[in-house]
Amino acid sequence: MRAIRIHQPGGPEVMRLEEVELPPPGKGEVRLRQRAIGVNYMDVYQRTGFYAQASLPFTPGGEGAGDVVEVGPEVTGLKPGDRVVYSGATGGYADERNIEARLLFKLPKSISYETAAAMMLKGLTAQYLLRQTYRVKEGDTMLVHAAAGGVGLILCQWGKALGATVIGCVGSAEKAALAKKAGAKHTILYRDEDFPKRVDEITKGAKCHVAYDGVGKATFPASLDCLRPFGMFVSFGSASGGIEAFNIGLLAQKGSLFATRPTLFTFLADRARAEKMARELFRVVERGDVKIQIGGKWPLAQAADAHAALEKRETTGSLILLP
Repeated sequence: MRAIRIHQPGGPEVMRLEEVELPPPGKGEVRLRQRAIGVNYMDVYQRTGFYAQASLPFTPGGEGAGDVVEVGPEVTGLKPGDRVVYSGATGGYADERNIEARLLFKLPKSISYETAAAMMLKGLTAQYLLRQTYRVKEGDTMLVHAAAGGVGLILCQWGKALGATVIGCVGSAEKAALAKKAGAKHTILYRDEDFPKRVDEITKGAKCHVAYDGVGKATFPASLDCLRPFGMFVSFGSASGGIEAFNIGLLAQKGSLFATRPTLFTFLADRARAEKMARELFRVVERGDVKIQIGGKWPLAQAADAHAALEKRETTGSLILLP
């Protein structure tokens, strides 16, 4: 079978399509024929070495959807032919793969493979941000950075469905239109406007209950100035680079703020919690509260092109590879 392999960290060009022999699934594993593969900024972190891998070479990617073709020893609840989806298991950029059965979720017939592969990591991220890290409720005001990106568009839609006023921070007028269509009541062009000042104007000085920031270095500490007293700053990504060490006294100075850096994999570690998260995500997608926008599709062999587009911030919505 074919897989993208990385032999050393670097730019998109280090990803090579190679023929790889896949052994039979081991204890607790299934063999999965992938129909669609999600592309996420996490994959870029893996490729560049920002997220160091235990060994080289390796296959990047942590999200996909497909069919179970073989079941290993001691696997229960799954059988060949089952439609499944996963998030969080490195090794996704491949035609087929072995994966621990405990990481799979059965995919409802109403959701396509492409939609599933495009939504799990981003959708589950949105779930833990909106429903667990800060539980958004009707009447809240929330700031979403990169509001036209994959996670951002889901946050805008889901936040609106929960009754929140969504302020989306974006890089262009085109992206502002996408964020507004997704549910952002207000948008800010961060390249042209002072976004904390605009938040203050939009909210008439009240500011936001929560700021969801997947950008990182470029938007910190300015995001703190968008929050009302006791507001929550949630850092969940580092698209512009990691946030450097800061004086924790800033949180006191700016209004007894809370700041957190959660990760999806901590939430997914408990299977019962993970299944509840997936069910809630499937439910909002099936209801139409959240529509998954696929902003680009590439053949598996062109994974480097997908990464290049993602890093240049030329993309909107979710990206997928097709084996």
